[in-house]
Amino acid sequence: MPSTSLINATAFFFLSFLSYAAATPTPSAILARQAEAISPLTKAQISALKPFTYFAGAAYCTPAQTAKWNCGACKANKDFIPIASGGDGSTVQYWYVGYSPSQASVIVGHQGTNTSDFNADITDTQIAMTQLDPTLFPGVNPAVEVHSGFASVQVKSAKAILKAVKSGISAHSAKKVTLVGHSLGAALALLDGIYLPLHISGVTFRVVGYGMPRVCTYNVVSSPIPLLILRVGNQNFAKYVDNHLKQLTRINNKEDPVPTLPGTPSSPALTRIYLGFHHASGEVHITDNNQWLSCPGQDNPSTQCSTGDVPNIFAGNVADHHGPYDGVNMDC
Repeated sequence: MPSTSLINATAFFFLSFLSYAAATPTPSAILARQAEAISPLTKAQISALKPFTYFAGAAYCTPAQTAKWNCGACKANKDFIPIASGGDGSTVQYWYVGYSPSQASVIVGHQGTNTSDFNADITDTQIAMTQLDPTLFPGVNPAVEVHSGFASVQVKSAKAILKAVKSGISAHSAKKVTLVGHSLGAALALLDGIYLPLHISGVTFRVVGYGMPRVCTYNVVSSPIPLLILRVGNQNFAKYVDNHLKQLTRINNKEDPVPTLPGTPSSPALTRIYLGFHHASGEVHITDNNQWLSCPGQDNPSTQCSTGDVPNIFAGNVADHHGPYDGVNMDC
């Protein structure tokens, strides 16, 4: 939930890169506009996402609650069959795995940042890039890098989640796996959405994330700042996600600043030069009049989409991060 700690964490991001912001020309490749048109979701499409919104909220519950599927958010998906749950809410975010007969899908839920816990806050502020663990992500080009804090947390629960997902697929003859989460939980869901298909075949994977921060590195030609090492090459995680995860939905609420982080105080485009972070495709932006818009491409710069609507953290409203998402706030 929004708190002073979350605001402090946001301020930390700002201070960590403030000295690097500069009016440097942006590469034309980064400024390329999206070719597809922005389009509104239908009422049916919005309603179809609501069960996953509740699943994401339930990830804030303790393992004891999700193991029994006994919580406020749990009531919206009464037929859910829990399989496994874990995490301590501090060094390892809460997570759960189960099967939803109504969705005909195994569900994996990841907790977002517990802003009252110091260790969880530190995870968000570890913005250095790192390679993916080759034992968990075999065959992925080492040039692909991600947010080190998110990667370090994903590793801690990866094998337990893999085991539980395999169990759910076997027990229910499932053909679909859906991963959900809010904030940090959305980032972990995205990483698992790349990890699990490397170890499980014969099923389709979908990620539905809410208020997801930037996880990915961008392909940058060069860096004017010697202290920052930005990867050069055709491979980056954002492109890897677009090529391998065909069902990604990133839902951003109004002026929520978190989806623009890590970012610069003056221009999200500069982030992709100086820090190298970038979103994959799949954004759905909820506007101030509660219209849900599909924003094609990576970090769509239109003011109808999150990147254009929140050009810097001062233009954001941290209260929007918690919701509501079609009337649902993110909590247990």
